[in-house]
Amino acid sequence: MGLPVLSAIFRSRVVCERGIVALLNCPKHMKARVSLFSHSAGRCAQTCQALIYRKHGDPSGVVELEDVPVHQTGAKEVLVKLLASPINPSDINMIQGTYSILPDLPAVGGNEGVAQVLEVGSQVKSLKAGDWVIPRDAGLGTWRTEAVLAEDDVISVPNDIPLLSAATLGVNPCTAIRMLSDFEDLKPGDSVIQNAANSGVGQAIIQIAAARGINTINVIRDRPDFTQLSDRLKAIGASHVIKEESLRRPEMKELFKTCSKPKLALNGVGGKSATELLRHLQVGGSMVTYGGMSKQPVTVPVSALIFKDVKVRGFWVTQWKKDHSHDGKAFRAMLDELCSLIQQGKLTAPACTEVRIQDYKKALDAAMQPFSSRKQILIM
Repeated sequence: MGLPVLSAIFRSRVVCERGIVALLNCPKHMKARVSLFSHSAGRCAQTCQALIYRKHGDPSGVVELEDVPVHQTGAKEVLVKLLASPINPSDINMIQGTYSILPDLPAVGGNEGVAQVLEVGSQVKSLKAGDWVIPRDAGLGTWRTEAVLAEDDVISVPNDIPLLSAATLGVNPCTAIRMLSDFEDLKPGDSVIQNAANSGVGQAIIQIAAARGINTINVIRDRPDFTQLSDRLKAIGASHVIKEESLRRPEMKELFKTCSKPKLALNGVGGKSATELLRHLQVGGSMVTYGGMSKQPVTVPVSALIFKDVKVRGFWVTQWKKDHSHDGKAFRAMLDELCSLIQQGKLTAPACTEVRIQDYKKALDAAMQPFSSRKQILIM
């Protein structure tokens, strides 16, 4: 047996052993779904590329592109080719070790994305080769080129919608539509105020609200390109775009002469920005917090509670998905509504920069820059 053949066998054996070790170390709840490095029955299969972190820390320092095994497709599993996956703030926080839920290490990064089904197991009923799918929940590790996943861990989406819309569908638009639907009975002509309006969630809120005839007051931090960003948000349906400093100025009174006071405030920042949103809510309105980019606590004025009876709530789309995991119809209905808006041209992906997975360090660095209004999308 020649040296090249021996070398190939050795490499294959190492890949398989790494996969088996990772599977043994995987917690029970992950084994029931899909192992990040799993291998089937000790038989070596093909490999894929994946962005892996083996410890928590600065993403640019701990994430590495590695070859990992792809196990054979089981009866109730599907082999998928990942097409595109965004870098979201929650992905960064997971790698840093500061997020609410953390996968066991080593882990593949990424919680969102779109994939194409290449092969289905003998007992798979809901999917076929060629279908596009997105994760039902966080934790699948989408920053990789291929994966074998349980049928129940993914859900199909139309393959005639834009790739970037599909890749960014599962988190931000879902967060936006739930907050606009579940906390206040909003009708055409009502108003919503939000900070972080240029974020992925913020842009989805603008578009979904506009499609429903709801006015949006959109707050963004001052920046050199404020006018260009304001124009871009208005082009996708923003009713008003103001600087954070304006929340504390008399000009807000002028704004409310032409726009009703908001029933709903959506807070992705925290700190003083959240407090100022509260001040402008109408009596009995709700402020929903879904993020805390300032890393500052939310302070609620006593007067807002006593004299305006405002409601202060929180929302986490991961929890919503878990709460409705027993009822696939709710998630399906939400995705159908969002995809319909996409097909009608009423909901577009946020401003994105496409980056090859091999250039992941560049994408991670860009995703962590302040004042960034473009989402980094890894293209597999």
